[in-house]
Amino acid sequence: MCCAEEEKNPSFWNAWAQRTLKDALTLQVLNRNIAKNLILFLGDGMGVPTVTAARILKGQLNGCYGEEVQLEMDKFPYVALAKTYNTDAQVADSAGTATAYLCGVKANEGTVGVSAAAVRGQCNTTQGNEVTSILKWAKDAGKSVGIVTTTRVNHATPSAAYAHCVDRDWYSDGEMPPEAVQAGCKDIARQLMENIPNINVIMGGGRKYMLPENTSDVEYPSTRGTRKDGRNLIEDFSFAPSGRYPAPLMTLTCRTVLLLGLFEPGDLPYDLERNTSMDPSLTEMVEVAVKILKNNPEGFYLLVEGGRIDHGHHEGKAKQALHEAVEMDRAIGHAGLLTSPHDTLTVVTADHSHVFDFGGYTRRGNSIFGLAPMVSDVDQKPFTAILYGNGPGFKLVNGSRVNVSTVDYQQNNYQAQAAVPLRMETHGGEDVAVFSRGPMAHLLHGVQEQNYIPHVMAYAACIGQNKDHCQKGNSAVRSSALAPPTLGLVITVTWLLC
Repeated sequence: MCCAEEEKNPSFWNAWAQRTLKDALTLQVLNRNIAKNLILFLGDGMGVPTVTAARILKGQLNGCYGEEVQLEMDKFPYVALAKTYNTDAQVADSAGTATAYLCGVKANEGTVGVSAAAVRGQCNTTQGNEVTSILKWAKDAGKSVGIVTTTRVNHATPSAAYAHCVDRDWYSDGEMPPEAVQAGCKDIARQLMENIPNINVIMGGGRKYMLPENTSDVEYPSTRGTRKDGRNLIEDFSFAPSGRYPAPLMTLTCRTVLLLGLFEPGDLPYDLERNTSMDPSLTEMVEVAVKILKNNPEGFYLLVEGGRIDHGHHEGKAKQALHEAVEMDRAIGHAGLLTSPHDTLTVVTADHSHVFDFGGYTRRGNSIFGLAPMVSDVDQKPFTAILYGNGPGFKLVNGSRVNVSTVDYQQNNYQAQAAVPLRMETHGGEDVAVFSRGPMAHLLHGVQEQNYIPHVMAYAACIGQNKDHCQKGNSAVRSSALAPPTLGLVITVTWLLC
C-alpha cells in the first residue's frame, strides 16, 4: 500500500494494527507438516540496512513514499537473526558462511564444503574434512535439486552446495597452483559435474571455467576458457537438445528433467544493465527452475542466490545493489505463487552484511538515493543519505570532501561516499535476518548460529539426520534414468515425456 491522506487519522493505524494482530493470532496453530519442497533464497551481502533500503526503493519504484510498503520477505510470519562469524573470522566471507547455511557446520573463511580442520589454500587438508550439503541430503532422499544464481555457478555461495575445496577461488584448474593439481585436489567447476551427478537445474554464469583455455566463448569470441586439463565440462552434463536463450528457457515444459543454463562467461550483468534478449532475470530463472523441479513427486530443494547485491556494495554502487535486492524479492514473490506454504518451506536470509547504511534525518519519502536535508556542520557540504564505512567512494578534492551536489549521485554507478579509502568495500559483521514460511518455519526463531538453518530445513523435510519424527514408509523414490549426453554450450536440457 502507498501512503495516503488516511495516515493522518488514528483509526488508520489502529485498524492496521488490529489486522496485524489477527494475523499473528493465527500463528498459534503451527504448521507441522512435512515439507515436500525446500527453497533457500540467499541475498549475498543483504544485511538489515540493505533490506530496509530495498523496501523503500521498491515502494518508490511503484510511486509510493516507500517506507510503508512490504517486501515479499516482510510477509513471512517468522523472523530470526543469524550470527555470521566464521571459525577464524569475526567478519565473515561468503565461502565459510555458505558452508554454514548449506552444510550445517561453521568453517574457515575462504573454504567451501569442508570443516574448520581444513586450512585455506592447503590442498593436503581437504581429504577427511569434507562435509556434505542439504542439497546432497535432498538428492539422496530422491528429491530433485537445483541451483540458481546471478553470479558464476562456481562462486562461493553455490559451490558449497556441491564442492569440497580449501580455496573458494579455485574456479577451474587454471586458477589452482600446480602443486595443488598434482596433489589431486579438484577445481570447483569439475566438482560441479562430478560430485553430485545430475543436479536437475543449474543456472547462472561461469561458462569460461567449464571450457578449455583454447576455446572461444560462444557469445564473446575474445573471451576464452580457463581450463588447462583440456576438458569441456559442459559435455559432461547429461542432456539432449540444446539452444540459445530466450527461446528455449521460458518455453520449457513439464518434460524437462535436466537444465544447464550458463548465460555469461563470468557473473551475470547487474539487473539494471541486463540485456533482456540474452540474459534472463532472476525471477525468470526461478520460475523455470520451480516448474522443472516440481515434476518430481518426491519434491525438491532449490538454492537461489541474489549474488550481485554483494558485488554492488563492494563497488560502492548502492543503486546497483538495491535494485538487485528488489529483483530478488520479486523472485521470492513469484516462487510463492508457484508453491504452497502448506508443503513448501521457504527461507530467505543473507550470508553476511556490508558497511552500508543510510541516515541523516531524511524526510518521509525522500529518494533513497537522495541527499540528506542538511549539510555537514563541520565542512558545510551536503551529503547523500546512503553512505559506506569504507570503500572506493572515499574521494578528496583539494584535500577536502567532494561536494556531492556537483555530481550526479542518482546515476546507476555512482559510488557513495565512504569514510575510509579502499579499492573494494568490506563486509559487515552484524547479524543477518532469517525470514521463513511454511512447514516448521517456527523453528527458525530467536538469535541462532548460522549453521542451524540447514538442520531446520532438513528436519522439516525429513531428510538428513533428523528423521525420528517422520512417518514410517515415507522414503523417497530414486529419479529415473537420464538420456544419453550430446554437445551444447549455453543452455542444455534433458527431456522426459510428461
